[in-house]
Amino acid sequence: MKKLSRRSALLTGGAVLVAVAAGTAGTVSANASAPAVPAAAPAAASAAKGGGATMSTTHLTLASATKAAQAALDAAKKENQKVSVAVVDRNGNTVLTLRGDGAGPQAYEAAEKKAFTAVSWNAPTSELAKRLDKAPTLKDIPGTLFLGGGAPVASQGAPIAGIGVAGAPSGDLDEKFAQAGVDSLHLR
Repeated sequence: MKKLSRRSALLTGGAVLVAVAAGTAGTVSANASAPAVPAAAPAAASAAKGGGATMSTTHLTLASATKAAQAALDAAKKENQKVSVAVVDRNGNTVLTLRGDGAGPQAYEAAEKKAFTAVSWNAPTSELAKRLDKAPTLKDIPGTLFLGGGAPVASQGAPIAGIGVAGAPSGDLDEKFAQAGVDSLHLR
């Protein structure tokens, strides 16, 4: 292989940097000017009729996630329960976590895992825990927790988020509070 002179190497490197910068600037400006997806867009609706090459999904806004988490925390507080609440997006990424006053240290992570589990299967975690009899290896999936306290958030039948609550003396109470968060969103 022929070795480039220092000058040729610098010129070639400079040309590559200019090309990359131009491509990046074009991508950034194209993304910045792209219209926002409407909030009422159906979850996982196909954007392309002919080929189905792209799709759009519905996500909770940060304001809605905060509203739901606060509603769950408020429901727990009314019953003198000290809990943590987590909201994850459709992909299982944590949007926010609220640690209630006096909540135990284990509650924070448990709430996130319950929310992740609920959105992953679009079902309450108490219901999923019952499935472990028939499929005991489900509990081995990383990041999941099959205890009551996780509730899915769905829009038009498709999961768009999960709410997890942990810290109350029972999973039933945790799930009741998580469902209060879901109900506060008034989704169909």
